[in-house]
Amino acid sequence: MKSRWYWLTGISLCALLGAQVLASDNPIPHFSQMQSLDDGWEPLQFPKIEQHTRYELVQEDGQQVVKATTDGGASGLITRLNLKPEDSLELAWQWKVSNVFEDGNAREKSGDDYPARIYVAFEFQPDKAGFFERAKRKTVEVLFGETLPGNALNYIWANKLPEGEFITNSYTDRTMMVAVNSGSARTGEWVRVERDIVADYRKAFGEDPPPLVGIAIMSDSDNTGEKATAWYRDITLTP
Repeated sequence: MKSRWYWLTGISLCALLGAQVLASDNPIPHFSQMQSLDDGWEPLQFPKIEQHTRYELVQEDGQQVVKATTDGGASGLITRLNLKPEDSLELAWQWKVSNVFEDGNAREKSGDDYPARIYVAFEFQPDKAGFFERAKRKTVEVLFGETLPGNALNYIWANKLPEGEFITNSYTDRTMMVAVNSGSARTGEWVRVERDIVADYRKAFGEDPPPLVGIAIMSDSDNTGEKATAWYRDITLTP
């Protein structure tokens, strides 16, 4: 089972350069143009979780996409970013899932699994953190060798959580869960999602966002032990 710090210890999204303003070109590598999963994306794995989700490039409905198959495990794919959001920043994607999890429940640790999710990580702000949090993070950073992200938005295909609802993650108050799809009514079909991540961050955390340091896709079922398949089309990020 994922610990409270699983997103922090599992993701090293350190930006190697100073923050920059987003250019007009989409900075996220397109799945449709990749020769392999190593083209701009990296495996995202977690301590103490040995069973991983399987990710592969496949042809689906006439386009190359990423297919994720989860069966009681958890892992993801991440791409590193280093972007300073302006007044508005639109994240858009299309995804499809085979099913939702019968025991999925975003309000409970035991149900914190989703057939599909998009994870958006922001730069850590030490001046806004308490002493014990800074000390704990420092210990983790020494072990993993990189600066860890701070607050995060998690866009999820939920089971019970109503579409459009924001709630705090059951493991950490630094991650806000946003239900952009919910229930089984649209399983088996492509669904397009568009989100203004600046507006969502302000709603979730009550302030302007710091630099964006990474985006991940993830299909996980380690808490519920259930099975699902998800397909992810290209993800775009534009002013």
